[in-house]
Amino acid sequence: MVRGRPADALARMTRLVEGAVRLSRSEPALAARHARMARDICTRQKVRMPYRLRMAYCRRCKSFIPPGSGSRVRLRGRPRGIRVTCLLCGHTHRKLLPR
Repeated sequence: MVRGRPADALARMTRLVEGAVRLSRSEPALAARHARMARDICTRQKVRMPYRLRMAYCRRCKSFIPPGSGSRVRLRGRPRGIRVTCLLCGHTHRKLLPR
């Protein structure tokens, strides 16, 4: 079986994750399936998922975190940063913002 090119894999992953974000409110099961398929493509094709797509997944439980419903986002004052908490496992991801 011939493996696809990395650019094709990235394009398909992007489409799947963006579709999962759109479907997260109306069809959560289908959104989770799209997100799982995108993660499987990343694993099979040995392509690193871009950062903006990786942020939609929890690092601890590997579940899809739709923006606005699967996580709690907090802004911090000093140092400036964002704290995203997964509501399934409670893992917190901190991201410092540039000045």
